This record gives sequence, C-alpha cells and structure tokens, in this order.
Amino acid sequence: METIRAYLERKHEELRLLNDGLRNPLDLAHPCSVDDVVRFKFQITAALRAEHELQEWKATETAWSHTADPASGPFEFSYDYQRADLTVRGPSFYELDEACTSTAIYTASGMAAISAVLLACARIVVKADILVLLGSYGETLELIRNFMPHLRIEPLPLPLGDGLAQGSSPRILLLDSCSVAGAIEAVLRRDGSGLDLLVFDTTCFAGRSGRVRRVMQWARRQGIPLVLVRSHNKLDSLGAEYGRLGSAVFVHGPEHRPRAGRVEWIRLASETRNAVRLLGGAALPAHFPPFAGSAAYWALTKRRVAAILRNGRSSARYFAAEIPALSAQLRFAHGLYVTLRGRRALDEATARQSAEDMSCELRRKGFPIRHAGSFGFDFAATEWFHDATTDQYSVRVAVPDLPTEVWDDLTVAIARWWRGHQSAAGDT
Repeated sequence: METIRAYLERKHEELRLLNDGLRNPLDLAHPCSVDDVVRFKFQITAALRAEHELQEWKATETAWSHTADPASGPFEFSYDYQRADLTVRGPSFYELDEACTSTAIYTASGMAAISAVLLACARIVVKADILVLLGSYGETLELIRNFMPHLRIEPLPLPLGDGLAQGSSPRILLLDSCSVAGAIEAVLRRDGSGLDLLVFDTTCFAGRSGRVRRVMQWARRQGIPLVLVRSHNKLDSLGAEYGRLGSAVFVHGPEHRPRAGRVEWIRLASETRNAVRLLGGAALPAHFPPFAGSAAYWALTKRRVAAILRNGRSSARYFAAEIPALSAQLRFAHGLYVTLRGRRALDEATARQSAEDMSCELRRKGFPIRHAGSFGFDFAATEWFHDATTDQYSVRVAVPDLPTEVWDDLTVAIARWWRGHQSAAGDT
C-alpha cells in the first residue's frame, strides 16, 4: 500500500524534477491533493515548452542561423531541414545490452514510427506475412489492412502451436504490448528461428521493463532482426503528455547476420528514414521531454509504473469478483487499463457517451477521473475502446498511480456506477 502522504511526497519529487528544468523555476508549493498534482504538472510542462520556444527562437525548420544550437534538456539536434534530415543525440529510452548497438529514428508519434517501418518493408520484400497476437493495437491493424498491400495479416491463436514456423513467404512477427496477458510469454517460449523480422511495439511497457529486455534477449538468441517502436507521450512523460513523440529503434547485434536464403534487412533503417522524410513524419525538437534521462527520472518513472501496475491488478480482481458479466477484458499484457462491456452491445458513440457520463458524474463526487483518450496520467482516464480482433466496443478505464486508498474507493465507485447504469440500460 502507498499512503496518501507517501504519494504526495513522491509527486512532489516529480514536480521538482520538472521544475528544475526551467531556467526560471516556478514558485512551487507542496501539492496537497491529486488535483494539485495534475494542475502543477501541466503548468510546469507548459512553462517548459514555452521557455524552449523563447530560448530556441533561432532554431526553426530550416537551419538558417549558424549560431543556433538547438537542444531540449539532454537531447541535441542537428539538421539542414528538420523534416528531411533531423539527427538526434541523447539518452535512450531503453536499456540496451552492451553487446548491442542501435539506430534510433524519432518521429512525430508512435503511429508515425510503425507506419514508416512497415511501409519501408515494401522496399525490401514484395510480399510478407505479418503475424499478430490477440489484442494487438487496433489502429496498427487498420493501417496494415488499408495501406499495406504487401503485408498479409495472419492472426496467431493461443496456444501457438507451429504458428512461428518458417513459411513460403517472409514472416514478420508484430509483438504488441497491448496484447492479451500471456501472449508475449507464449511467444518467448517458442522457437522463433522461422521468423524473418520482429517488430515490437513497446508503448505500454516501461522502456526499461523486464519484458522489453526479455524480448530483446529472445530475439538475439533466435538471430531475428529487431525493431522497437514506441509512443513516448504515455509512460515516458511522467504523466504530463509532454509532446507528440515516437521512435523506431533498430537493434544491431552480432547474431543479426543475414541467413542463407533469407531476407536481407540491413537496409530497413535507411528505408525507414526515407519513409519518415517523404511522409513528413519527423519529430519536432520541442517535443522531446527535457527532464528525461537522469537517474532521478528513471527512479521516479519506475515507481510510477509500479504503482499503476499494483492498482491495475487490484481493480482487475475487484471487477472480476463484483461485475464479471460487465467486464470485457481485465488481463492485458501491460496491466495499464481494463475494459468494461455493456449489457447490450456498445457501438463507438454509446461507448464514448458512457465514458463521458461516468467520468463527469464521478468527478462531481470528488473522484480524480476524467474522460481522456490516452493513459498513464495522474488521474483515471475513460474512453471508448475498440477491439479490432473481435470488432466489439467497450469502455476503457486507464489506471493511474493514485494512492491505494483513493484508487480502491474509485474502483468501487466505477463498478457501482457501471452496474447501475448498465442495469438501467438493459431494462429499457
């Protein structure tokens, strides 16, 4: 358990880290409530972005000024024309093995990163099968279906059987951190030598999580080329959605040598960089969190994510016991959110309205909950959710790192509200 006092002290440390990034720090009071934490955090990050623009006024899209030295905290940038040739030097969001090297390409969002990687594959293979796990991110599957004719989606059932075996076409495995619980572990227990490429969307895992390391180690043992794609505005911004930022990191190891008769992926990084350039998906320097990379940042991020996971497990157990018939999916691989179903089938509009109504009513009662289309905040966030593999809609409840007592009370309130309103809906 984390007490309210311990929580507020931890949040004060997060606020001090953000505030220390300002040349002229704000007069920061100690937070006395969750609302204080949220308000102070977004105020400070807004001040950081504003200060960056004032300091870097010479650093525009074109490097017209020889005296400009664009940077954001530990990140340094160089370019002639930002969209086309942005180069970034700075700390990694991952903890890579010393035996590996990597190439990081930063983009304007996580979707920009995975779009560029998958489009770049068309420059290397004419056709390929892309293997996807149950629960994979809906927009990624939509992207592949609508804009990637060179990729054929092959769903992987559980148990896997021989799903990873070599096929007649090149085989790309898409591992997604928002897949259902147990799916990634099932993959890591199998022989992956029949795979040609591994694309791992790490967005819902902390960059230095043990699961990210285990996937990297598995890819090395299997000799599979590995690309890590990520959105950074969820778990990497201390809950403040600092900026729209994504990346594709190409991990190079001595074991990733081309195998006889297999696809040569060594050009994938350069082809991805070209795709980012031509699609206009490059990152903006102002969106790199200037507070990232320090030991304090990693320690606080680890504590935040650990608290979210504890709360997520607690709410999943409670919903499974109290509203089992109204629980859609409680066990995602990441543990960051759960989804609730209606007594009658929901569509996007009714799910969105339910999320809005529940958030508004519970917020009026003093609970730290908002209708917001993301996760990793300092408050609970509700939004409609579409499961692309089942084509069913539900309401997502994104779990925050609230103190245990506060989150337990909010969990009970959510279950009570959902049960009451779904019962009313079922009676009409």
